[in-house]
Amino acid sequence: MNKEKSTQLDTPTRHFSVLLSPTPRGARLARLLGTEWLRNWDLPYGVTEAAEQLVAELAANAASHGRLPGRDFRLALLASSETLRIEVTDTRGDDLPCHRPASPDTESGRGLLLVEALADRWGVELGPVPRKTVWAELDLAPHPPEPDAVCSGGPGALPKEPREGKTPHQAPPLPPTAHAHSGE
Repeated sequence: MNKEKSTQLDTPTRHFSVLLSPTPRGARLARLLGTEWLRNWDLPYGVTEAAEQLVAELAANAASHGRLPGRDFRLALLASSETLRIEVTDTRGDDLPCHRPASPDTESGRGLLLVEALADRWGVELGPVPRKTVWAELDLAPHPPEPDAVCSGGPGALPKEPREGKTPHQAPPLPPTAHAHSGE
């Protein structure tokens, strides 16, 4: 009996890791594989989208700035009940990520600003030589509301009933149709 080989996971895991070539194709594959793995989990609203962007940015950085011929980069996704951690390890431990000023006419230089804006935490870990791992974390547990924040249904929320003397805005009635669908 012939069995086809399948690269599809039978059961989703809470840890995913893959080695990829440090090329634009490898960075794209990292984003696609990461996105597919993330879709198997019931993550809070917005986390999957932010994680996809973080994977894309960190993988693109590894493919462009962490590239050494013949040495792959590693994408790892680790999910716990509280945190999703995205790690990209390359073999350029001598080239640490840093904020570089981007002018309006340049096409690059904004990646770490994006990582900083999307991630709850991010950083770099060195080792073993010659490797470095750039990581970003997203919190999965809902944050408690801030004391003065306005939430739906709480103090300061919009009233559920129309105010006295005010009626909701309604669209004008549609004009009558003159036998538009008549069979005559």
